Amino acid sequence: MTAETTVPSSGTQPWAPGVPAGPVRPARPAGGFRFPSRRPPARSASPLSLLAADLLAALAGAAVPAEAAGRPVPVAALVAGALLLRPPAARPEPAVLDELPAVCGRIAVTWLGLAALLAAYDPGRALTARTLLLGFALHAAAAGAGRGAVYWRRRVALLRHPRAALVIGPAATAQRVAAALLRHPRCGVRPVGVVAERPEGAAGLPVLTGGEEVERALVRHGVRVVLTVHPAVRTERAPLLRALAESGCALWEVEADTPAYEARDQLAGFAVRRLDHCARRRGSAAKRLLDVVVSGTLLVLAGPLLLVCATVLRLTGGPGVVFRQERVGQDGRPFTMLKFRTHRPADEREAATRWSVAGEARMNPFCRLLRQTSMDELLQLWNVFRGDMSLVGPRPERPYFVDRFSRLHPGYAARHRMRTGITGLAQVNGLRGDTSIEDRARFDNAYIDNWSLWQDICILLRTAAAVVRSTGS
Repeated sequence: MTAETTVPSSGTQPWAPGVPAGPVRPARPAGGFRFPSRRPPARSASPLSLLAADLLAALAGAAVPAEAAGRPVPVAALVAGALLLRPPAARPEPAVLDELPAVCGRIAVTWLGLAALLAAYDPGRALTARTLLLGFALHAAAAGAGRGAVYWRRRVALLRHPRAALVIGPAATAQRVAAALLRHPRCGVRPVGVVAERPEGAAGLPVLTGGEEVERALVRHGVRVVLTVHPAVRTERAPLLRALAESGCALWEVEADTPAYEARDQLAGFAVRRLDHCARRRGSAAKRLLDVVVSGTLLVLAGPLLLVCATVLRLTGGPGVVFRQERVGQDGRPFTMLKFRTHRPADEREAATRWSVAGEARMNPFCRLLRQTSMDELLQLWNVFRGDMSLVGPRPERPYFVDRFSRLHPGYAARHRMRTGITGLAQVNGLRGDTSIEDRARFDNAYIDNWSLWQDICILLRTAAAVVRSTGS
């Protein structure tokens, strides 16, 4: 578990008495947008054409080796192998050359597996090296030609009928990205409007500032692509993005001003990544199951310890042993985080805007022990069990600091595309205390981009080891 007592790396307090704290953006209601679900059919590419090309390539690969070997080659095995050549993730500008190494690698694995099975089943039917190489070469050539033909037809179709798109973000940046896309029609995306809170006097496409204007654009132009051009859009316009995704739009994040931290695709020269606001992330069910099982077990096992801590806090500090504070969770949604109360702020303003209470002189020895051992955060296991948080994920922060850091550090807002956690990759890499917020955001985004259930388990084990070391055990 991780402690909350940290200080910004700049060495300056973000709030001091008498200094305005700045605006805190409240979360917009999730039900504020209701876009039509019945619209013209989307022109999204069907995977059936790529699947058919892969199956034909498998049949072609089995033909010549069968004749050369003088005996039939199990076509069913090659067809099953072709099914492993799954179409790549949705990309704005697919090209066969980009995926050719991966395709050839899977074809090689298919043929090697087939040769091993035949040799084990009947040594007399083992494929010779010549037959194996010929089959692989023909299969790979047919797969490349078939997929190339499919992608060529898609590019021609997109050039003739580009996909209508909306660009969301600051008006000036959004207009610049839209103009670049219009100058490169080969990308197959045609912006028809810009969604921004304020027009800002930027010339170019119409600027849509309200939900009704966005809805009219969806119906009139059949918009199926939405591009976001600023990191803060993911959090600030999360309800709008979810509503657009539910209406059938594909969401892409464009790195218009800052380097991409894990983007593998490009659109008209801009690095882009796919946003999945509606689809459940792969493995999310397993992650949630891990959260429920581990948090439930720990709550039961730690029940006596929680009772002892609450009793001592009540006797030494009076009523109100549980500290409740609003934090920003996944997609910018606020939730109430629980902790043991180790410090009583002077007022609500101090609670919302004071960054750290480390070294607070008014803290009694028991409260200081709770903070040093992170036992004050054990109550967050209930947040995990409820579903507000996860065991592993970016640490949640208060709305004031989310707004501040989202403005100062590119990529900070993108941390909120996954459920926040008690511990995370940044914390087990020493990013606690007086450390860089920019570094934390980078580690958090790297964790999300490369998420796996095993990574979660490793982070939990490293966190447990760190807690044991901090107690001197």
